[in-house]
Amino acid sequence: MSGYDEMEKRWQAEWSRMKLDNAERDAGKQKFTIIFAYPGVTGFLHVGHLRGYTYADAIGRYKRMTGHNVLFPVGTHATGNGAITLASRVSNKDPDFIDYLIRNGCPEEKLEDLKDPMKVVDYFNTVYVNDYWKRFGFLADWRRFTCTVYPDYEKFIQWQFRKLNEQGLLIQKPYYSPACPVHGPVAVDASETDISKGGNAEVQEYTLLKFKRGNEYLVAATLRPETVYGQVCFWVNPDVEYVRIKNGSETWIVSKEAAEKLQLQIDGITVLSAIPGKEMIGWMCEAPMIHKEVPVLPASFSDPNVGSGLVTSVPSDAPDDWISLEALKKDPAFAMRYGLSESLVGSIVPVSIISIEGYGEFPAKDVIDSMGITQPGDPRLDEAKKQVYKDGYHMGRMKDVCGPFSGMRVEEAKDKMKQAMLDAGEAGIFYDLTEEVVCRCGMPVRVKRVDDQWFIDYGNDDLTERTSEHCRGMEIYPPEFYENVHSTLNWFRERACVRQGNWLGTKFPLDEKWTIEAISDSTLYPLYYIISLYANDGRISPENMTEEFFDHVALGKGDVTEVSKNTGVPENILNDIRGDVEYWYPLDINLGGKEHMTVHFPVYLFNHRAILPDWMQPKGILVNWYITGKKNKISKSKGGAQPIPGAVEQFGVDALRLYYAHIASMFVDVEWNEDSVMMYRQRLDRIMGTVGELLSSDQSDEKKDIDEWLISRFNGYSASIKAAMDRYDLRQAATAVYFEMLNDIKWYGRRGGNSKAAVREALRIWIPLMAPVTPHIAEEMWSLAGFGGLVSSSQLPAAGPVSGSAEYREEFIREVMSDISQIRKVTSADPKKIFLYTSPSWKTNVMRMGLEMMDSGTLDIPSLTKRCMMDEELRKNGKAVTEFVKKAVTDLSRATGSKRDATETDEYSLLVSAKGFLEEELGAKVEVFSSDSGSIYDPQNKSRAAVPGRPAIYLE
Repeated sequence: MSGYDEMEKRWQAEWSRMKLDNAERDAGKQKFTIIFAYPGVTGFLHVGHLRGYTYADAIGRYKRMTGHNVLFPVGTHATGNGAITLASRVSNKDPDFIDYLIRNGCPEEKLEDLKDPMKVVDYFNTVYVNDYWKRFGFLADWRRFTCTVYPDYEKFIQWQFRKLNEQGLLIQKPYYSPACPVHGPVAVDASETDISKGGNAEVQEYTLLKFKRGNEYLVAATLRPETVYGQVCFWVNPDVEYVRIKNGSETWIVSKEAAEKLQLQIDGITVLSAIPGKEMIGWMCEAPMIHKEVPVLPASFSDPNVGSGLVTSVPSDAPDDWISLEALKKDPAFAMRYGLSESLVGSIVPVSIISIEGYGEFPAKDVIDSMGITQPGDPRLDEAKKQVYKDGYHMGRMKDVCGPFSGMRVEEAKDKMKQAMLDAGEAGIFYDLTEEVVCRCGMPVRVKRVDDQWFIDYGNDDLTERTSEHCRGMEIYPPEFYENVHSTLNWFRERACVRQGNWLGTKFPLDEKWTIEAISDSTLYPLYYIISLYANDGRISPENMTEEFFDHVALGKGDVTEVSKNTGVPENILNDIRGDVEYWYPLDINLGGKEHMTVHFPVYLFNHRAILPDWMQPKGILVNWYITGKKNKISKSKGGAQPIPGAVEQFGVDALRLYYAHIASMFVDVEWNEDSVMMYRQRLDRIMGTVGELLSSDQSDEKKDIDEWLISRFNGYSASIKAAMDRYDLRQAATAVYFEMLNDIKWYGRRGGNSKAAVREALRIWIPLMAPVTPHIAEEMWSLAGFGGLVSSSQLPAAGPVSGSAEYREEFIREVMSDISQIRKVTSADPKKIFLYTSPSWKTNVMRMGLEMMDSGTLDIPSLTKRCMMDEELRKNGKAVTEFVKKAVTDLSRATGSKRDATETDEYSLLVSAKGFLEEELGAKVEVFSSDSGSIYDPQNKSRAAVPGRPAIYLE
């Protein structure tokens, strides 16, 4: 691909020389500001990332070519532990990671530098900008590049948090936070900014049930405290080693894993001794609330990593419990292995505690039976459990056996029963994650109590209402997100916004022992791109960036002379920054991956609404789905993707850009497929070859009907492509540009088109339409055509007139050819002659009358029949006219436009003029007859079927 490489770099250098990527304020132009969600610095990017980034550049290029002044800035998100983890792996000489770095182009001599986290950030910032974004030809304003760990950016974030505090949106309270033992609290969400696994996990509250045995307690964790009246036994895993722990004055038994988790949540927990699970089988213990002794039984499903590792048994409403108890009863030998007598196991009887409409006495049994589950360990048990729990919670009522809670709805009884046990000292609270979560450093994430955690109050009703109301006037794609964003905003509550530990990021201005976490420092940053230009070129420094400075340039507060005096920033620079903010804001499009729909985009909207005035509120959000590996999202930190430089070398930049734009709607995931990318490479080669042939062929000054058709078609495409791009439908636009327009150029050549003027006019329309998606080949073809300047800096030509008659004539020829091909296929004929019969004039007259009546709103079969019978010429055809009227009315209701064109076209002359072309294309002699002719060759009377727009056909 060396030829493409040279061409791409040549045009990129030219764009840079002409400063097409620099965005300067211009009061005479409408602005358009677009960003993509900046990537975290956690490794090399891969081909999946470039999908969304390329959309942003293509949209920005399109807007430039439609008269807009475009600001497209970029940056990186290094907040968190990503760079720290990478530096640690280099320091520890991790062989897999060192190989990953070198394999992706990192020089070996650079490795020593990468032991420093900030140098890791600097290295990947350079890679992202030079090897990815510039290499893909992005017209980003590189002067504005920023990173979340730069000192000037940190000043902006501290200002943001002071504004949130002024609004009363920062609160402090105890919190149970997912935390890494090395780095401290981490954010667990779909963006996986801090973690390498478990982005869908949630913090889940368990009720710890204390089963008394002598002077100690076996502690079970449950999500359903409302079921305690149904407890009949207790499960322990015989293959697990448990531990006794001291919790205040009490001794508890839990799994080792649970003990470690409890030490993070309860002060003073100490481990006393180990106890094998099999030793506990056969014990009797007193169940809380019901104060009844129940036996301890063996169960392999008691997972030491889930909850406390011990499980209370409620067979009536827990499918796992029911099937396991039944299996134990049916296998006395297995029970005896643990010293459990048949009589003891047989005496365990389920207790019915919840009444659910549609279920019998024991809901767990009903679901098991309906699903055909017969053995413990059946994977369908998880689905069965979810069904029973959901139906019980939403539709269930407690039965009389439940004492003071009888008759209550389950959702009401749950909290009351839990509180009763807490008040009685028979229960406790424990928090755990719903699935395994791993920090980016490789350590397991657990839930830890933080007593003085700071939050942003996204549950504030006024803020939520104002944000939701603003969203109703935004452009948000896909439409489903436009509809769902309101429920997402309502779902948000307080979000932990700071953490302690070993993190890169901005110090919390209210207490610098905290670092602001990675989502909370990435909400207002589109605004900072406007200011970063002045920090990057040295006109302002972090020391100038006081609260008063940002209040003035961002919010317009304060007298400029006073602000200049207090901050040390000259008045003209303050005025320039303020002018830029007023010009470039609000943000027109924030583009990001689908994971941001529940994380970044909501807080981005909340923070804008909380801090900035109405006129600065965002205008649009565009979401893109993923390029995936086999069955999964590609992860850059796991090194499992096609590296970008390799893909560029193999396919060329524009083939990749076209692949992203056209392979599917941006609102669906696409599995990476090199064969598909190669198909787009070949299509671009075909387009360049076709344009080269057009430019090098002998061309004439003679005008033909086909010239009018070509320009009309291209004018039509120009309008439809602009409409598609205006709604950010790159796929539809690309279909027209790279497939349909190429097909039409090919047709033009087949039909004998060779007009120099028409070809040049067509190329002036076509090539600029390629420039947003495939700018390098567009520039190359623009240059080869001899058009002046850069196509990337030109304006898309205004869509010219569309000739319906010209387009109909060619469509008519195409349809005739298609009909002949279909007849050949059905009959397997290989004719030597093809006879075409055009419609008789009386049918054309009927169609014209029908069109007139349709225009006046009076068309129906009786009315048209009556009018035809009033015409002397038509009356001569009697019954034939009556029958044709029915067909005419039906056809006109389906395709008014084409029928109108048919009545206005001399189809006989058109076919005669195309006779040579048809014979060459069809490989047979063609004869054309008008059905009005007195004597025609028509051995099978085919001409009777001819109608306007569709001649009859006979093969011989």
